Amino acid sequence: MTQSLLTPSHAKQTISLGSNYSDPTPKKGIQGMIDAYQSKSGNTVKVNTTEHNTYQTNITRYLQGNPDDVAAWFAGYRMQFFASKGYLADISDVWSGLQGFNDALKNASTGADGKQYFVPIYQYPWGMFYRKTLFDSKGYKPPATWDDLITLAKQMQKDGLTPIGFADKDGWPAMGTFDYINMRKNGYQFHVDLMAGKESWTSDKVKNVGTSFGKKEVGLIVFGTPHVVLQAPTPADVDDSILFPFPAIDPANGVDSVEAPIDGFMVPKKAKNLTGAKDLAKYIGSADAENAYLKVDNSNVAVNSGADTSAYTSMQKQAIGLTQKAKSISQYMDRDTRPDFAQTVMISAIQSFIDKHSPSDIDALCTNIEAQKKSIFANPVS
Repeated sequence: MTQSLLTPSHAKQTISLGSNYSDPTPKKGIQGMIDAYQSKSGNTVKVNTTEHNTYQTNITRYLQGNPDDVAAWFAGYRMQFFASKGYLADISDVWSGLQGFNDALKNASTGADGKQYFVPIYQYPWGMFYRKTLFDSKGYKPPATWDDLITLAKQMQKDGLTPIGFADKDGWPAMGTFDYINMRKNGYQFHVDLMAGKESWTSDKVKNVGTSFGKKEVGLIVFGTPHVVLQAPTPADVDDSILFPFPAIDPANGVDSVEAPIDGFMVPKKAKNLTGAKDLAKYIGSADAENAYLKVDNSNVAVNSGADTSAYTSMQKQAIGLTQKAKSISQYMDRDTRPDFAQTVMISAIQSFIDKHSPSDIDALCTNIEAQKKSIFANPVS
C-alpha cells in the first residue's frame, strides 16, 4: 500500500487536479476541499478547471493525452468504461485504507476486473419536487401512483398551472424522466440491461415509456437536488421545496429504484505524480474532505458515513431519506451506458420524441435507436 503523505515527515509534493466543477458554488467547494488537504499535508495542489460540458466532451482525448494527476469524473459505468480501456490507474491500495463507505459505494468505484479506480465525494438523488406553500394553498397531495399523478395534473391544469415543468435544451434533463418511467414500468434490471445494449429499443417495454419552478408557475418537476437548489436560491425557498419518490407505475416495481448519481475522482494511468495522486485520492475518500466540500455546496449529500450531517438543510435530509430506502440505485442514463451512445444517439432521440410522439413516430424513432445501438455496441471505442 502507498504510504500516506499526510504527515510532515515526507517531502512536499505538487499535485495537479483536473476539475469539471466550473460553476461558482461547486468550484468554491472544490477549492475548500483542496485548501483543507493542503493545510493537512503541506502539499500543493494545482486545480485546472474546464467548463463542465467541454470537460465531458473531451474526456477521452484528455485521458489518452496529458492528463492531470487526479481527475474529476463519475462512478459506475462511465468510470468502468475508461478503466477497461486501460486509461486509469488501479487505486485498490488507496481503498484498503478508506473507511466509511458501504459495499454499494465500493462497487460503484470498482472496475470489471474487481479493482478500484474511483473515489466518491458525494451523490445527489433525482426525484419529483413540489413547493410546499403552493401545495398547501391548493390542497394538493403528492402523488404516490401514476393514476394519482394524472389526476393531480388534470386538477393543476384546471387551476391554471403547468402540471410538470420540463426543459431539455441541453439534451440531458429529460434522461432522468425517461429513466424513472422505465424503472417504474419495467424494473431496475431492465434499465441496466437496456443501457448495456442487451435489450432492444424496439420492444414494447421501451415504446410504452412514453425553470419555472422557483416562480411557482409549475406544480411539479423531475430533477436532481442541485438543479432544484439553483431554482430556489434562498434558504426559505430550499426549505419550501419538497422531494418525494417518482410515483409507482407497476406495483411489482414500486418505488424501490432511485436515480442518485455519484461524483468523485479517479487517477489517470498517465498521471505524472502517481504517489501524490494517490495521497490526494486517499484524502478525498475521507469524511473530512466531504465536510469541507459540502460546507460550501449544500445541494449534494455526503457518501461517507463519518461525514458531519448536523448542519444539513431540509433538502439534504430528504435526499438521504430517499437513498436510504432504495433497494437499487441507478447513476443516470448518460452514466449508465456508453458515453458515445448517450451523447450521439439518445440526446437527439429524446429531443425528437418531445417534438413528435405519435405511435408511428415512436416506432420509427425506436427502430432508428436500435439500429444505431447495434452499430455502436458492436465496435470498441479506442
